[in-house]
Amino acid sequence: MKTYSLFIIFLFYFLSLSFPCYAAEKCNPKDKKVLLKIKQDLGNPYHLASWNPDTDCCDWYVVDCDPKTNRINALTVFQANISGQIPAAVGDLPFLETLLFRHITNITGEIPSAIAKLTRLKTVRLSWTNLTGPVPSFFSKLKTLTYLDLSFNQLSGSIPPSLSLLPSLLALHLDRNRLTGTIPESFGAFTGSSPPDLFLSHNQLTGSVPKTLGNMNFTRIDLSRNKLEGDISFLFGKSKALQDADFSRNLFEFDITKLEFPESLSNLDWNHNKLTGNVPVGLTTLDNLQQFNVSYNRLCGQIPVGGNLQSFTYAEYFHNRCLCGAPLPAC
Repeated sequence: MKTYSLFIIFLFYFLSLSFPCYAAEKCNPKDKKVLLKIKQDLGNPYHLASWNPDTDCCDWYVVDCDPKTNRINALTVFQANISGQIPAAVGDLPFLETLLFRHITNITGEIPSAIAKLTRLKTVRLSWTNLTGPVPSFFSKLKTLTYLDLSFNQLSGSIPPSLSLLPSLLALHLDRNRLTGTIPESFGAFTGSSPPDLFLSHNQLTGSVPKTLGNMNFTRIDLSRNKLEGDISFLFGKSKALQDADFSRNLFEFDITKLEFPESLSNLDWNHNKLTGNVPVGLTTLDNLQQFNVSYNRLCGQIPVGGNLQSFTYAEYFHNRCLCGAPLPAC
């Protein structure tokens, strides 16, 4: 009889090790309740069918748990057939570090203020949706943010100057929206150790680029397809770290003849502006220059020979006032 009892105890022990359903649920019950509320608020979409209250929420689709705390630290909803607004309940996941709603065109409404409660957030990607309303200033209070992507939406209004207060920000994507007004002066004083990659293209921004941005050592900056004007020569210089720069399709107007460039520069697009002068000779020393476009400006003179300048096509130089030399016709 004792042998039989020992066998039964051993069998239960073996089953508890072999089958997860016998193990204790890892998911925090508070987080599980919040996730089920999010699913309900989104209309119980098929995309979240794995969110079954009878299973462990750490195993649910588009959800990740921190292995140390077993708290939900990532919610990444991507290319889903989901409609409605981003549920305010996301603000009740206090350990969330990554929040992503991306490529979901039926997500509408404004960015919920409840996100301001998520003080551990590092990555926010709310992009390729139909979000409307302003860019919330509350993002500036989330001091752990390293990546903020609100691109490809219908956001309107001005850019909050307070975003420059984010000390760890590495990239800021506000491109492809309907933003108006000017670039904040404060963007020339980001508080981090280095300025973030700055993407403001395809908006309706106006006015001059603040000269304070010349104090920043941007690596990547895209201001294309706005209505910006004036002189941006202060963004260039041999000591800069600039690699990729797109200023195309604006109203910039200044003489580029004597500009100097960092050796790191690999992409420079100035097409469709009002630039004057000659193509700078300093560009011939840039071995890393892979993309270059000065078409549709007011440039004159011979294109300098050397470096990669003759590797670009006619289309990168045409429609200027009196520019000549290879790859354009001879002077």
